[in-house]
Amino acid sequence: MLFQKVLEQSRKERDKFGMKSELLKGLKKGTTVVEFSSPNIAKKFHAGHLRSTIIGNFIANLKGSLGNNVIRMNYLGDWGMQFGLLAAGFQSFGCQEKLKMNPLQHLFDVYVQVNREAENDEAVEQAGREFFRQLEQHEQHAMALWRQFREITVSEYRKVYKRLGVHFDVYSGESFHQKQAQEVVLRLQTQGLLKTTEKGTGVVDLSPSGDMSNYSTLLRSDGTSLYITRYVPSPKDLLNKSFMSTDKSQGNHFQQLFQILLAMGHLWAERCQHVPFGLVQGMKTRLGEVVFLEDVLDEAQARMLRNMSQAKTTKEMDDPEDTAEKVGISALIIQDFKGPLVSDYKFDWDRILQAQGDTGVFLQYTHARLCSPSAVWNAIAIQEPTACASSADCYDEVLYQSACDLQPKHLVNFLMTLSHLAASAHRHLPVKGSPQAVAQARLQLFSCVCTVLANGMRILGITPVEKM
Repeated sequence: MLFQKVLEQSRKERDKFGMKSELLKGLKKGTTVVEFSSPNIAKKFHAGHLRSTIIGNFIANLKGSLGNNVIRMNYLGDWGMQFGLLAAGFQSFGCQEKLKMNPLQHLFDVYVQVNREAENDEAVEQAGREFFRQLEQHEQHAMALWRQFREITVSEYRKVYKRLGVHFDVYSGESFHQKQAQEVVLRLQTQGLLKTTEKGTGVVDLSPSGDMSNYSTLLRSDGTSLYITRYVPSPKDLLNKSFMSTDKSQGNHFQQLFQILLAMGHLWAERCQHVPFGLVQGMKTRLGEVVFLEDVLDEAQARMLRNMSQAKTTKEMDDPEDTAEKVGISALIIQDFKGPLVSDYKFDWDRILQAQGDTGVFLQYTHARLCSPSAVWNAIAIQEPTACASSADCYDEVLYQSACDLQPKHLVNFLMTLSHLAASAHRHLPVKGSPQAVAQARLQLFSCVCTVLANGMRILGITPVEKM
């Protein structure tokens, strides 16, 4: 019978359940780079980077679970005019003591102040341009300040990534490729692809008819590079497939990037894919309009901890703060992944932390409720056909669909359906008071569902909890 087969597979395969199906064997495998998060150094981690971080993590988890060799890359915004302006501002009114005490907050304050002054004083903006020029010339004092800011930032970011359960294999960035950017410019000139406009900027004509109706700017009039110039030499030709997770407003940037690469003869650009996503509207904390990711995570943990303390069903836990953190983050992730990634959505604290309905809290609660010691294997004792087993058997189909379009909504919907079916089965298939063989078999059914829920949650980037 179907449910006996499913239960036996879940018992034997555990975290590999469903991965051996013929359907998934048909997917191409290889080395895959997933580039995501990509915040700008010397700035606090803005909540706007949350989507890129969790979407990229989902894609990396999914590809890894399906047998690919995944390289997780964080391509930091660690070069450019905005850094020149920040550095010039720090030289004027920065403070090393404040930098040690609260590094990213101090740099953020300096950045706000220097931008405000640059709006009214052209000399300030010119100072930023001059510092960036010195940086591109690798002058010692400029490089020393840049290196200090970069090391501080990466150290602070790692703390946030740890809270999210996210890791990276490579911390790359614009700075790593700015030398090669000069080689790219020379190659574009040699190939006759780089043209100079009347304003003195260096551009690549991307128009089909060659009339400059569509072009991409790679050099400023003073010869300094732009973001796209430093992105072109990124070594993606070593990889079978590349994914970049950024908001949909950058779609044109990546379209131009891929066109430039193809024009240069890099056919591997055809294997690159931009994964766009919409914007989050209304994400605010008590601390104000500027929303930093750490504040969002703190708020999620605090609200979840309060909800847990008020709930009558909450179990005693060794570390309730840690549980509240994990459940709060799962609520953020499920809220984000319920619909198409390209859609904008309205953020609502009260809705995402509800224990009922299709929320991360409900998903965690279901998993925790199903956690129990493994039962003695005796699935044949279950005489009732169960929708849970039928649903669990579709797990490979959901993973296949997710792998094809990289949309987490399929897996979210599957896990929610399975959770609702499990809740119903829990009511109608009691363990307590049933004959021993039936009780053991039912426990095995719930163990199977628990396994599938945990596996799917981990792919989404959620750490399952065992008590709530």
